[in-house]
This record gives sequence, structure tokens and C-alpha cells, in this order.
Amino acid sequence: MSRKTTYTEDAPAAPLNASQEVVCNGMVHCSGSLTLEGKTMQIIPGGIQAETHRVLKNLSTILKAAGSSLASVIKLNIFVTSMDDFRTMNEVYDKFFSKFDQKPCRTCIPVPQLALGAKVGMDCVAVLETTIARL
Repeated sequence: MSRKTTYTEDAPAAPLNASQEVVCNGMVHCSGSLTLEGKTMQIIPGGIQAETHRVLKNLSTILKAAGSSLASVIKLNIFVTSMDDFRTMNEVYDKFFSKFDQKPCRTCIPVPQLALGAKVGMDCVAVLETTIARL
């Protein structure tokens, strides 16, 4: 089993004792990503719309550094602190994923709270671009 990690300063660091992502057997497993601005490590202001946009940008940046992209995501978990935000979160999500022919499997889980007061967080699994090229 081949396993490696990469790190990009263009996205927030993972929590202590975790990697931003781990590449294993042609798959990229991303740690949970919050709505943090990479340099300040502060939650992006502007509510669920701005937060959803930021978390997807963060995941996109991490995936790119690992050799993948949002187009190659096969599974996405979404954590929201209020299902009242689902529709707005989903509108932003669609802006990122509607252009792809194959959408990822996804789960949206309501949680009582997220770290640092974030309203949304996500993690994902994607296929490496080199793996897709061989298929």
C-alpha cells in the first residue's frame, strides 16, 4: 500500500495530529475543512453562503496540491450546524459541482456545533488525476 501526504500553505493547516490530506492507492482522502481563511486562520464572515464558498475553495486547493480536483471527488461529507442553511449551502455547492457530468456521492449531517463557530465543514475522497487517466 502506497501512502503519502502533501501540504499546501494556500489552504488552512489541518488540526493538530492530522494531515490536510493523505494519498493512498490512487485516492485522496481530505481531512475535514472549515471555512477558515488560510493566512489568518479565522472564520470567513458573511454567513453560510460565504462559508460554503470558502470551504469548497479550501478543499479544491488541497486537492490540487495532491494531484486531484473537485471534478474527481467521489464522496463528500457536509456538516452543517443548522438545516435551515441547507438550501443556501446547496446553492453554493451547485455552483462548484453543476459543471461536472458525474457528481459525487454526498451526505449532509446536521451537528450541534463545529470548531471555531463555523456553520459548515466538509471532508471528501477524490481520485488522483493520474488514476483517472489510466481508466
